[in-house]
Amino acid sequence: MLHIRRALLSVSNKAQLDHFAKGLSKLGIELLASGGTAKYLVDSGLHVLDIAEYTGQGEMLGGRVKTLQPRLHAGILARRDDAEQMSELEKQNIKPIDLVVVNLYPFEAKVSGRTPDSEAMEWVDIGGEALIRAAAKNFQSVAILVDPEDYKKILEELNVSKNLSSETSKCLAAKAFQHVTRYNALIAQWFENENTLPEMLTLAEPLQLSLRYGENPHQVAALYAAHAKLEQLQGKEMSFVNILDADAAYKCAAEFEKPTAVIIKHTSPCGVASASSLSRAFERAYEADSKSAFGGIIGLNRPLDDATANMIAEHFFEVVVAPDFSKGALEILAAKKNLRLIKSPKHRFDQKLEIRSTSFGLLAQTPSSRALEKQELQVVSERKPTPSEIEDALFAWKVCKHVKSNAIVLAKDEQTLGIGGGQVSRVDAAESAVHKAGGKAKGSVFASDALLPFRDNVDVAAAAGVSVIIQPGGSVRDEEVLQAAKEHNICMIFTAVREFKH
Repeated sequence: MLHIRRALLSVSNKAQLDHFAKGLSKLGIELLASGGTAKYLVDSGLHVLDIAEYTGQGEMLGGRVKTLQPRLHAGILARRDDAEQMSELEKQNIKPIDLVVVNLYPFEAKVSGRTPDSEAMEWVDIGGEALIRAAAKNFQSVAILVDPEDYKKILEELNVSKNLSSETSKCLAAKAFQHVTRYNALIAQWFENENTLPEMLTLAEPLQLSLRYGENPHQVAALYAAHAKLEQLQGKEMSFVNILDADAAYKCAAEFEKPTAVIIKHTSPCGVASASSLSRAFERAYEADSKSAFGGIIGLNRPLDDATANMIAEHFFEVVVAPDFSKGALEILAAKKNLRLIKSPKHRFDQKLEIRSTSFGLLAQTPSSRALEKQELQVVSERKPTPSEIEDALFAWKVCKHVKSNAIVLAKDEQTLGIGGGQVSRVDAAESAVHKAGGKAKGSVFASDALLPFRDNVDVAAAAGVSVIIQPGGSVRDEEVLQAAKEHNICMIFTAVREFKH
């Protein structure tokens, strides 16, 4: 047990501080505080001993040095079960400090990539971190508090006997080391060059949401995030799989400028369409593959309106992700208690890295956020595309980026007709997409996420009535593939860009 007689307070974030400090004072706990914190507490009517008075040393260098004091750190670091160390404190007239309440300068809130170096460095906390690490190191004797959200439960425990359990102190120490780890990671990330991968990958994302389970019920899972807060307006709690699917739906929908609806199953699109209105886009996305749409996840790139909500309400879906929801849409969908309504993240592909775990370690890469422009298209066939075919080619290409490789997408009039993804053979993916499209494939665009290695893909497309193929090109058999396109009078467009999604 830790008997708390004396507390040191030095905080940047003063939320709930006066209530907490008053609670400590009522328990007879002596309060030490640094300059700004001391003034705040005195103004709140508390008796506080300023550390400058206690140490006999005022702040130096404009406040850069104020808590880096041997008397403070000795009082924190002394082992209470070591008679020699405690005797040394007594000889030096140093009082043991049993509770340290510290949080750090708000580097994350105050500093961005555009902040000048000299200004950014002023938000790097030195003394506060030293206090936190000292208290956490000596957690058997000293409790460390870094999160105002913990004040209430600590006061409740202290009110029982003025003691904290060893288990509580150990948990607080773990949280403290996590706090400074994340703080230092943020500073390190600020120094990183955006155009190169870091020499050391530092991850320090706080727990945002504990999930029911992982991909399967026997797996434990959680969501960690600092910036992209998951805003859920309705429905059952999100699962691990729900979040993966919602992310896929959001990213695919965000590719498009026109009102667009995306329906996702197992992180791949099964129906995508753009139109002049959101309701028409959703209607066409659903019609693209109504069988697969059952139990799917919807991604929208416009706020969900009443008309589209009425259409959604007629079917079974798990999640709807949209930038916002009209009042009427919320009322319409309120009857579907289990349907999860999620607001899209406010950023768009601005994350620096995509990270995945493997048995060999963590893989990191920059996101594939590059948009293909019309002027980049290379028409390499004798037959030239019409303006509408170019639009459909770009549409199909955007969808193809979000389909598991090997990926083939058939589309026409900005609506997917057949999607074949996740196949071990590209021609299998082509046959799957053609089968899904059926008779609607005639006059469509055929998009491939990677080069066509053989002419068999062209032959499959031609048999279905495809008029345009868009693919990266670059195969050693490009001439053979182009000859097949010529034989079938198919327009062939090269992108010179591959879009694998594994």
